[in-house]
Amino acid sequence: MKSMLLLLLLIWVVLLFLNVELMQCSVSYDRKSLLIDGQRRIIISGSIHYPRSTPQMWEDLIMKAKEGGLDAIDTYVFWNVHEPSPGNYNFEGRYDLVRFLKIVHKAGLYAHLRLGPYVCAEWNFGGFPVWLKYVPGISFRTDNEPFKRAMQGFTEKIVTLLKSHNLYQSQGGPIILSQIENEYGNLRTHLGQEGYNYMSWAAKMAVSMQTGVPWTMCKDVSTPDPLINTCNGFYCHQFTPNRPYKPKLWTEAWSGWFSEFGKSSSQRPVQDLAFAVARFIQTGGSLVNYYMYHGGTNFGRTAGGPFITTSYDYDAPIDEYGLIRQAKYGHLKEFHKAIKLCEPALVAADPIVTELGPKQQAHVFYPEKGSCAAFLSNYETESGVKVMFNNKHYNLPPWSISILPDCKNVAFNTAKVGEQTSHMEMMPSNAKIYSWESYNEDVSAVDDGSTASTISAFGLLEQINVTRDSTDYLWYKTSVDVNPSDSSLHGGEQPTLVVQSTGHAVHVFINGQLIGSAFGDRKSRRFTFRKKVNLQPGTNKLALLSIAVGLPNVGGHFETWNTGILGPVVLEGLDKGKLDLSWERWTYQVGLKGESMNLASPNEGNEPLAVDMHSMGKGQVWINGLSIGRYWTTIAQGECNGCSYSGRFQPPKCQVGCGKPSQRWYHVPRSWLKPTNNLLVVFEEIGGDPTKISVVKRSLSTVCSQISEYHPNIKSWQIETAESYGSTQEYRTTPKLRLRCAPYQYISSISFASFGTPLGTCGRFEQGTCHAPTSYSVLQKRCIGKRSCAVAITNSKFGRDPCPNVLKRLSVQAVCSFSTSTMSANQTILHN
Repeated sequence: MKSMLLLLLLIWVVLLFLNVELMQCSVSYDRKSLLIDGQRRIIISGSIHYPRSTPQMWEDLIMKAKEGGLDAIDTYVFWNVHEPSPGNYNFEGRYDLVRFLKIVHKAGLYAHLRLGPYVCAEWNFGGFPVWLKYVPGISFRTDNEPFKRAMQGFTEKIVTLLKSHNLYQSQGGPIILSQIENEYGNLRTHLGQEGYNYMSWAAKMAVSMQTGVPWTMCKDVSTPDPLINTCNGFYCHQFTPNRPYKPKLWTEAWSGWFSEFGKSSSQRPVQDLAFAVARFIQTGGSLVNYYMYHGGTNFGRTAGGPFITTSYDYDAPIDEYGLIRQAKYGHLKEFHKAIKLCEPALVAADPIVTELGPKQQAHVFYPEKGSCAAFLSNYETESGVKVMFNNKHYNLPPWSISILPDCKNVAFNTAKVGEQTSHMEMMPSNAKIYSWESYNEDVSAVDDGSTASTISAFGLLEQINVTRDSTDYLWYKTSVDVNPSDSSLHGGEQPTLVVQSTGHAVHVFINGQLIGSAFGDRKSRRFTFRKKVNLQPGTNKLALLSIAVGLPNVGGHFETWNTGILGPVVLEGLDKGKLDLSWERWTYQVGLKGESMNLASPNEGNEPLAVDMHSMGKGQVWINGLSIGRYWTTIAQGECNGCSYSGRFQPPKCQVGCGKPSQRWYHVPRSWLKPTNNLLVVFEEIGGDPTKISVVKRSLSTVCSQISEYHPNIKSWQIETAESYGSTQEYRTTPKLRLRCAPYQYISSISFASFGTPLGTCGRFEQGTCHAPTSYSVLQKRCIGKRSCAVAITNSKFGRDPCPNVLKRLSVQAVCSFSTSTMSANQTILHN
């Protein structure tokens, strides 16, 4: 009896260990897709970069991503924040990668970890720590031993850390993919054999880490086995893997585009984004990652470029502040549901392509069992068409794809947006900012180089070699002697000062007075300052404040690129001829004394907060000692001439913000604030009015929606039991227009309503030739005073058919307001 009990106990222990092993999932791939525990999957992913938000925001962002239909979160790993100096690591606060990945896991999502360690990402120095360029004999991203040693050391550090927390899927964690290197194809081609050797080494090094999950390389057709080469871009339907046994993966589906100081921004229409992703999936794609799903903020001095704005909003489905961007978020959410209805057919069969017209196709997936799925495409950019498929007519808007999970009924069309459009505004908060203290930098004094903060040398020095990127600012100071008898001092023509800079900006002072400034831009960092100057007899003090606006993040061997004033610096027009100051004795001062001066900000309600810097020029801003980032209110140049969703998207298409500051508002995370006495510190380079700085809150102001009588409705679909292998039934329901305000808001007024043939878009709606007179009254009765409402799109709802035999739609614009109790929130007092 005892032996029997012992045997049963041993069997129980063995089964216990087997169950532990079963929880440790395997990840592999075949030509169709990734296989997670042997099951093919369509993976919808989105990029959220942990340092571009705060730990207090992470869970909310990740849950919104999950609710939006995502299966996975994608992030780069940023070497320069984790190893700011050799061997000294930082995984605290916004850099707590382990905490971020555990939140992803807790949400039930997968993770794609893009280790790089070169990341590009419009991030300072492409993610490389600046100290790396000073390693003796180093050359970045090539077959160079010092670089490979450093890269392998950091990669091993990260992988070991993540393994110790069981974060790989092979350990039961969320990470199903890892990436080594980043967008290396063009550079590899340029470098030739050295590039190929380095790429091959990087692949072998990655595989040797034994993570138990596949590795990827993006944008390099020569990616060696077993790594998967992947696509990045606005469109990837034409991409094919470099081996027939690898799946078709899209690691960066660009949801919008980054912003530059001095330039307008480009916003990608969600209809085009959904069209591009559907086109990729209908051609066999099985993983799509939206870059970005939440862009966030380039806090501190993390923005690269140079000239990349502090905001990294990227027109993403979740905006910089963590709020849902409608209709982009909601339309993609419905799209993801439609894709999941098709998933069993997509992973089980290859598409059969049928021509439906000159620019129309059907991609049909017929699995051996279960129902088929079809994608009906119209590549025409100007007009919609009616096509015949399976003996049934389908209307396809221009530049659109209809998804039929059962090859019969349309569940979704990429161009038909049923979600409301939400307009956010920056509204005044009740936070008060009192008496500003000010401190003026003394630019008239020329140090002799005898103090610790200054050095002296003959000739002009490269800026980053002096500052080691510890600050954006470097003073170049020298003196110029002018003969009292020079004709320029007695009514003659003033001399001209010429300063040539390798980037990125300069403010020029003579005898303590600012006489002018000059700037480069992202495409042309080099520039020349040229201006006539008023000198005095004898010694004149020349001070040049050279400013970096983020280090380059892309380009061949950008570690060798120069920043700062390398000359020549000359005075032209003196009686004694051109005076070249380039090789005079210069004194260099790193940083500004003003950076260390403390001055103050708010805290009320729950809405995201920002500081409005429209009254200032250029500089940096801190809150309670934490750097919000660089600000620059330079006016955005561009051509903002409206936007059509149809046709290929490529910046500068669909520009917005022309003639306005390229960035006016700067995100202040609420977790950085104290209940009272917050300290706002502003360093201003060129002048402004700090008394007009204000704290604002980002709130929903207007919502719009537009629905037609026969709008596809994914909510009417139901996936049956697993035994039916994804077969579907459609339960026809009447389309409904839905409006929803933010929490603590209500619909206070209807500013437009028309059932019939209304024209225009949100903010520009107009009545068409057909209009139901009861439109306003129906919407007002149904929606006023409520947080949300829904109105069925039927003739009876509006009394009668306003135009028989005409396809009608309902267009509505409503105003969202805060309730009285919300508006009387506690006031916060600030000091600065």
